[in-house]
Formats: sequence, C-alpha cells, structure tokens
Amino acid sequence: MSAAPKFKNNVKISERHGAGEWKLEKALLLILMPLSLWVASSAFTLAGADAAALGAWFANKLNIGLAIVTALAFFGFAYLAWKVIIEDYVPAPSSRKSLSVVALIVFVALAAASIFFIVRAAAALAAGA
Repeated sequence: MSAAPKFKNNVKISERHGAGEWKLEKALLLILMPLSLWVASSAFTLAGADAAALGAWFANKLNIGLAIVTALAFFGFAYLAWKVIIEDYVPAPSSRKSLSVVALIVFVALAAASIFFIVRAAAALAAGA
C-alpha cells in the first residue's frame, strides 16, 4: 500500500522526477527562443549565398558554437517532449521504459550527427576558402 499523497497549498506534490524534467524543459525552451531568431536570421542572410560567403560564415567561431548549442538544446528539448508523450500514452510500464531508452538513443545519435556535420562543414569550408 502506498503512502498518502502529499499536498502543498492544496496541490499534489510530485513524488518523482517530474518537476526537475519540467524545469529542464523550460530552461531549454528559454535557450531555444533567442537561438531560433539567430537561426532564422542566419538562414535569411545565407539564402542564395556562394561558397565564399558560407566559408566566411563558418570561419566565425561564434557561429559554429551557436550552431552546436542550438543542436544540443533542440535535441534535448525534443527528447524531453517525446518522453512526456511516451509516459502519457503508453500504458505498459515495460514498453514505456523501452521506448524512453530508444528515444534517448535516437536523440543522442541525432545530436552527435549534427555536431559532427557542423564541424565537418566548417573544416571543409575553411580548407576550401
């Protein structure tokens, strides 16, 4: 038998990790908001640009760093969002745990691939410039 639920100000207190994940999700969202404006302005600036302009953009270490931070924040946020969907809509606990692990592996792989290709593109364009 489980213990009686705990309340604070007539609101049930989470007994697990939900509050920490919620705070992390909101922090990642706050990081993504200005970065999304940077991505949009960079895409608008580089639309139709030649290789020299792309090389100059990738030569700026700030752009590479912001692109990597954007990829990490985006895939971290996406993982947390999918984890919530899995926890809410998958009824079996074993399936829920398995799908959460699969989602983690997929999003870590996507983040690693993004970082790899950002660094690779920067190296290739810097070598060609």
